[in-house]
Amino acid sequence: MNTFKHLGINPGKAICYSGFREGQNPGGVYPDYQQVKEDLLLLHNHWKFLRVYDCDQLADTILEVISNEKLNFKVMMGAYINAEMNNFNCPWNGGVHSEEQLEKNCINNQKQILKLIEIGNKYPEIIFSLSVGNEACVDWTDHYVPESKILQYVKQVKAHTKQPVTYCENYVPWLFKLEKVADEVDFISMHTYPVWEYKHIEESLDYSKENYYAVANKFPQKAVVITEAGWATNSNGRGINPDNVNEGYQKIYFEKLMNWIEKEKILTFFFEAFDETWKGSPEPLEPEKHWGLFKIDRTPKLAIKHLY
Repeated sequence: MNTFKHLGINPGKAICYSGFREGQNPGGVYPDYQQVKEDLLLLHNHWKFLRVYDCDQLADTILEVISNEKLNFKVMMGAYINAEMNNFNCPWNGGVHSEEQLEKNCINNQKQILKLIEIGNKYPEIIFSLSVGNEACVDWTDHYVPESKILQYVKQVKAHTKQPVTYCENYVPWLFKLEKVADEVDFISMHTYPVWEYKHIEESLDYSKENYYAVANKFPQKAVVITEAGWATNSNGRGINPDNVNEGYQKIYFEKLMNWIEKEKILTFFFEAFDETWKGSPEPLEPEKHWGLFKIDRTPKLAIKHLY
């Protein structure tokens, strides 16, 4: 299925964007207007679609910059929802919370959903789709939310906005437990990460194709968008073999993926624009910090060096 045609949008390249720089992090110091403007000017000649994860101060700045500077971006805006249930399967012990915290999260999640509706209606020319969460149902998540609540959020946003509504999740839960959500969303959003599943670069594209078509074939009446696919460039060995990640491998995966999705007309958000040092553990080689096509200082990595 031509996902661009299904969504009524013109084809273009897409990328995940979170602009936190050195010393910045969610809930702490946020990028300012000039920093976001600098980022978006770096991106705007090569990417048309941005995925933004959280209805926070950064999202407000991104939309303000796009609007004021008249940049030709279309945004998938997300609400970031936190744990509403404990997940004892979370491998880093981050999935267990007090009952008080879970109740607080439910209240805050509803605020996020209301903010998503508000800014979706405020920027209808910029925001082309709305997502009610990110990786909240997969078995390893530290912010578990049950399918029934995801479904409720999808229905709430659909009832109060005009844009297509989705939910972003790893490919696995779509295959066995998100059937009701799949029926309700306007399109399915899935993630594929061969390197997290110990695949070598030679297996990478075939594995992403396998992930994609497994979901697409299960829901043939729905458009399936890839909202995250990427290749890290460093690892401390936790979860990703260091031998499987470097800038050369990222370049190979990026180019193979782009060729395939352009041919098949699948809207695909590459993860991600910039390295982010606030993510994961304090270790400098923590893989979560090293997915960007640009380094934290905004210099391009090998995959896109020819563009800059």
